[in-house]
Amino acid sequence: MTVMQEISRELDITSEVCPMTFVRTRLALDRMLPGETLLVKLKGDEPVQNVPRTAIEQGHEILSMRTDADGISHLLIRRGK
Repeated sequence: MTVMQEISRELDITSEVCPMTFVRTRLALDRMLPGETLLVKLKGDEPVQNVPRTAIEQGHEILSMRTDADGISHLLIRRGK
């Protein structure tokens, strides 16, 4: 069962490379209130591995992640405190 989550903001970092992928994600999360959600669009193995891991290390919650047939991943993050 898929639960629909309201998305507070979206960020497309498909053209970015590490470490800028998480730098841009972190800046977006820093501008949000606790509990708000950020949908991040990313591409490539390194960002798909590093962005979720680093978000968790920063105290945020990964709500979902899926990858489309075109290789674009959609990562939904809930901002922590």
